[in-house]
Amino acid sequence: VRTLKTHNSKDTMASSASSKAAVVPWHGIREAAVVLIVGLETFLADRALQILATRMKSADPQVEVSDLDASGYQQGELLQRASPSLFGEPRLVRVTGVEKCSDDFLEDALDYLQEPQADVVVVFRHQGGNRGKKLLDALRASGPQGLVVECKELKKDDERMAFIASEFQASNVTVEPRARRALADAFSSDLAELAAACSQLISDSQGKPVTE
Repeated sequence: VRTLKTHNSKDTMASSASSKAAVVPWHGIREAAVVLIVGLETFLADRALQILATRMKSADPQVEVSDLDASGYQQGELLQRASPSLFGEPRLVRVTGVEKCSDDFLEDALDYLQEPQADVVVVFRHQGGNRGKKLLDALRASGPQGLVVECKELKKDDERMAFIASEFQASNVTVEPRARRALADAFSSDLAELAAACSQLISDSQGKPVTE
């Protein structure tokens, strides 16, 4: 009896773990039937959406991209946008304002999660708060068909320093530690401005190391 109970307990734990969607940072975004982008850092959320759209367009230039605002949603819109295409091209549906969503949107979104369409990626952007919690829980428990992308604010100094390093590394440009320090100090309150400064320096450097 003890052995049987232990076995069942493990099966339950395994089943629970397998039902959870994978969780990745903003730069780990990839295609999935349903994607939840959650967190307060708007710049990173926008960057993640750009990465996903670029990946999908690179794989198939015919991908159809559409946008929905969950706060001003009309019933049936999501199901219409995500319905199979006449010509079979893949689709990317980007839904913003989920933290302010209407009751009609919640109903349609929860229905859609029961049977997502093939060749369609639906991205739900939620910036925080309790509105839509039932949907968030369902997305987090959507198993292999789902993906949770966390866009947390980079509040710590070492997080911003790492972000600067990654921006330069992505362009194969060397940035010296004191130069990173100067950038982090100059743009400590706005990540978008910090990213823009990195981009400008990368462009101006012409591949040469960036010094203080």
